[in-house]
Amino acid sequence: MQFDDDARLDTSEVQDVRGSRVPGGRATVGGGVAGLLALVLALFFGVGTEQLGLTDGTEQPAATASALAQVQQSCRTGRDANTRDDCRMVAVVNSVQDFWDEEFERRSGSYSRSPTVFFSQRVGTACGAATSAVGPFYCPGDRKVYLDLDFFEELRTKFGASGGPFAQAYVVAHEYGHHVQDLMGTLRRSQDGRTGAGSNAVRVELQADCYAGVWAHHARTTKDESTGRPLITRLTDADIRDGLDAAAAVGDDRIQERFQGRVTPESWTHGSAQQRQEWFQRGFESGDMARCNTFS
Repeated sequence: MQFDDDARLDTSEVQDVRGSRVPGGRATVGGGVAGLLALVLALFFGVGTEQLGLTDGTEQPAATASALAQVQQSCRTGRDANTRDDCRMVAVVNSVQDFWDEEFERRSGSYSRSPTVFFSQRVGTACGAATSAVGPFYCPGDRKVYLDLDFFEELRTKFGASGGPFAQAYVVAHEYGHHVQDLMGTLRRSQDGRTGAGSNAVRVELQADCYAGVWAHHARTTKDESTGRPLITRLTDADIRDGLDAAAAVGDDRIQERFQGRVTPESWTHGSAQQRQEWFQRGFESGDMARCNTFS
């Protein structure tokens, strides 16, 4: 995965609150393997911390000047994105939102851009206070994506993914798939409290995987405003394999087998490894969000 060295990154689409403190903000879910499994199964690439009964405080951590400067000063160009993980995430956010802006306009709609919040350890959101244990998530209450960059190492070491830059990009694109669902009014279908292989919760997650694939299909042709050229200049078959591997690693069956030693489809919230791969692949091969109807 390669970015145009001369492209200018738009850091306004990322809020960096790493190192900030959230007064009184902490998850009420217990720790340990059982707590991690509950968090992962309910929120892994999910849609909001309120579904876990986390604290209902809405404290918003203030970004420190040093934290803001870390991204604003270090992540200026595509060259920076090719060398730093945090700058790469800024570039991916830019590319994903450029694509959805164009796609909504093509469909005579209006796309509302959503910030990604970089945090460490814990963060306050409109959906409650959350810790890093929940993994990346989208909060519909404030329409923001939340990401602790340390998660990407856990994706490889705890969940067995091969890793790689595009595995990280897949995660971000999936969360923005939830933002697209929120704008289109389909996200709420996941909030009926039901679980299982055929539940709306699973269908929403698989659709977000498909939307991530749709973006990947167009990533090398979506133009960056600063240059008029695509921000992403190279996306290889190996990159796509890394994305598919990451999708499989966070399938409900893989996670259940790894952490509880058995598979229980009746409690699925995100879909199996095979389903997640298939829907990402469908979006990538077609490049058409109309092919992402998981509810039919």
